Amino acid sequence: MKLEIVAIGGYEEVGRNMTAINVDGEIIIMDMGVRLDRVLIHEDTDISKLHSLELIEKGIIPNDTVMKNIEGEVKAIVLSHGHLDHIGAVPKLAHRYNAPIIGTPYTIELVKREILSEKKFDVRNPLVVLNAGESIDLTPNITLEFIRITHSIPDSVLPVLHTPYGAIVYGNDFKFDNFPVVGERPDYKAIKRVGKNGVLCFISETTRINHEGKTPPEIIASGLLKNDLLATDNEKNGIIVTTFSSHIARIKSIVEIAEKMNRTPVLLGRSMMRYCGIAQDIGLVKFPDDLRIYGDPSSIEMALKMIMKEGKENYLIVATGHQGEEGAVLSRMATNKTSYKFDKYDCVVFSADPIPNPMNAAQRYMLESRLKLLGVRIFKGAHVSGHASKEDHRDMLRWLNPEHIIPSHGDFNLTAEYTKLAEEEGYRLGEDVHLLRNGQCLSFERVI
Repeated sequence: MKLEIVAIGGYEEVGRNMTAINVDGEIIIMDMGVRLDRVLIHEDTDISKLHSLELIEKGIIPNDTVMKNIEGEVKAIVLSHGHLDHIGAVPKLAHRYNAPIIGTPYTIELVKREILSEKKFDVRNPLVVLNAGESIDLTPNITLEFIRITHSIPDSVLPVLHTPYGAIVYGNDFKFDNFPVVGERPDYKAIKRVGKNGVLCFISETTRINHEGKTPPEIIASGLLKNDLLATDNEKNGIIVTTFSSHIARIKSIVEIAEKMNRTPVLLGRSMMRYCGIAQDIGLVKFPDDLRIYGDPSSIEMALKMIMKEGKENYLIVATGHQGEEGAVLSRMATNKTSYKFDKYDCVVFSADPIPNPMNAAQRYMLESRLKLLGVRIFKGAHVSGHASKEDHRDMLRWLNPEHIIPSHGDFNLTAEYTKLAEEEGYRLGEDVHLLRNGQCLSFERVI
């Protein structure tokens, strides 16, 4: 028996996710992501011209040189969903492996766009679509199953590797949303079936483990947005909502509210065009015919000139820049780098929380301060997370009942907090809960 799990990235930080699972010399790679906060990358940032060695040195993408020490052949690269901290390094690293890239339809379309925009490397790995609820034989000994799960991006799944030694479940990222705005509820039946059949190891995200209770469903955020936008005196004022471009359900809710307000919805940002355009093209969401999307800076400037000319009260803008990122649309608007001029009592709704690190918090504070100096009304709190909270994690552990657990996608404080929860459920650190650092390998020859 030879079974190893290699922590390549995401085991000391939030982001930069990459894990290798070696089953008797047949290696499956899970995710290839970037670390968004390392160089203030955001959804509109272009790293296509940067070399992988530079990105590894700066800690932006996983350092996969550890793979040179792993005996075996990579058989597949499996992607759990389409967020950049899970797929953003594919254009920089995938060409090193003679293996297909497997993901759900939306995830694969996003990867195609990332590969097409890549300037340094020629990525020719076959792209394979696998739908939630389907399975595929990766080798005679390994079957991959995609279980439907909910997250803050459509088409997210729990990848499960069925091996001769038991199932390995990769839980990066998930929440349990029973009232999804886009897509279907999690496939609880499949999760419980895998648990009953025997899970050898569960690799779990820990991003929100320090929040008590359960994460609210997305429909709650939709209601909060309605309260901010429909129950406020803003009939004659400009309205801007800023959120994640990849959060298609949230954007769908905002667009529907714009229709109720008799305003034309306008999406601004390169990533808005990418994420929303693909979602509509493949039928994940149906936007109204009057929706307008502008991606490149010149067309965004043209759109803002049109809005100023025709009247702010006729439009509802959805823009990138909720983290206060320099160069994002909202930051440029707030610093008079566009034709859009804020007036007193214009409204800006932040439908996203700041990513928890000091630099992001400082940027967001600066942006809000600038807006307040302009007399803008600021609304915050119309947001729910896409990550599981403590009691969601407890439910997942009870359903899967794994023999071993590896916490991931978090710094040491988060993975340690997850370990406390696991110990409440009868596990013990060092026995069946394993805290790994980037670059470390867990061999099950030693623990089974």
